[in-house]
Formats: sequence, structure tokens, C-alpha cells
Amino acid sequence: MPLTLTLTEGILPIGTEQQAVMRLTEAMLKWHGLTGNTVMTPNVTATVHVLPKASTFSGGKECAGVWVEWKVPSFAFNSREIQQGYFKEATEIIHELSGSQQPKAQIYINVVHAVDGAWNLDGQAMTNEELGQAISQG
Repeated sequence: MPLTLTLTEGILPIGTEQQAVMRLTEAMLKWHGLTGNTVMTPNVTATVHVLPKASTFSGGKECAGVWVEWKVPSFAFNSREIQQGYFKEATEIIHELSGSQQPKAQIYINVVHAVDGAWNLDGQAMTNEELGQAISQG
């Protein structure tokens, strides 16, 4: 379940990106009832992209923003409770780590669902059912 965290430089103090990834990951696992799952936890991966302000935009104009994007199977983030709970918590995490300086209105979160059968785990393309069975083992 890759997390892509993209942010304008200066929003988070240097060196807190790893803390942001850890907390966003923990929140995602928690909201899906997977805290401590030995199959899922190591398969939650992340990349961080810190961009100069001249490279981040809202409405076509430069802005200082944060983008949290998850790529997950279609059964993830599938209830309104999970969506609202995670999005609120993730927004609070970034806002807090920014020293309460980043406006919540400029913290953007979205989820992209993978096509069933197009999910890789341990080098094998898995369907949602197969992935669910693997996760249930952890």
C-alpha cells in the first residue's frame, strides 16, 4: 500500500518527514483494524517528495501545500467512517508537525484504488480475495 507524501519545502521542519510517514502509516493501519498485522505492516511503503514552492500549485497559482496519496486495493478506505476518520487524523498529523502553521485547507488527501488482480505482494499479482487471505494470516 504505497503512500506518496508530497509537500512544499519548509512546511515540515527538516528531519520530520520520517515521523510524518510513520504516523500516517500507523493511522492508516489503525483505521483499517490492521495495527500490528505482520503481513500488511511491511507492505505499507512510502516515498516523500519535497518540492520548491515554485513547483506546487493550487488553482494554478503557487501555494505551499501537502499532498497525501494512498494507492490501495479497492477494499481499503471503503467505508465513510474510515475515510472521514483517517482524513481528519492525517490532516491533524501534518498540521501538528508543521507547528500548526500549515493551513488545514492546504492539506490535500486522496486515495487511488488498484484494479482487482493488479496488486503485488511478494512478487505475485494478487486479487482482492487472495490479498485478503494473505492479510488474514498476519
